[in-house]
Amino acid sequence: MFGIIYTFVNIIDFLIRFYIFLLNFMRIFALILFLFSALVILNAQERTLYFTNGSFEGEAQDAVTPVGWHPCELGSTPDILPGVWGVYQEPSDGDSYVGLITRGDGSFESIGQRLSQSLKAHECYKFSIDLARSPTYADYNQPIRLMVWGGKSRCDKKQLLFSSGPIRHAFWKTYQIKFTAKFPINYIIFEAYFEEEGKVVRGNILLDNLSPLVMCPRA
Repeated sequence: MFGIIYTFVNIIDFLIRFYIFLLNFMRIFALILFLFSALVILNAQERTLYFTNGSFEGEAQDAVTPVGWHPCELGSTPDILPGVWGVYQEPSDGDSYVGLITRGDGSFESIGQRLSQSLKAHECYKFSIDLARSPTYADYNQPIRLMVWGGKSRCDKKQLLFSSGPIRHAFWKTYQIKFTAKFPINYIIFEAYFEEEGKVVRGNILLDNLSPLVMCPRA
């Protein structure tokens, strides 16, 4: 009888120890899973950078820069559209977009912003932007191109990241931009520029719906 009781006690003791082992194992497994998930999220955040006000939202008015952006040409400020300068095209995203022009005197408009984190040197990045042209932008109706610059300081044009062809279409079209940073980039600039160097025209370009900047997939 005593032997049966002893065996029973040992079985109960084993089951209790096994139960405690399982509890500890599950806790450790849950902790490992949590840490792994946190690392995945942090890595995704590091590889994705969101523009501030990438849809250029704001109240429609001329000579005003959308919140989160700053003008980069002295005495020349973009417009928040639609609703001014005869431009009434619907946005491709949100309620507004930005318009940049070039002038017959050779001047042009651009806007920039400080990135929330620096782009790493020698890393490949990509993003997209919707572009169009208005045929009724006061008297600034000629096709022009978009140039995208990266720099270390405010309005610094140190590396040309992208140059489009002349934007002739009046409908929104998405353009994919891909580049490799040659140095740590802190600022980005979107610049309206003439179709041909040295040939000045009164033109316009419309910008909307910036996607996040993401690192290119590694091979």
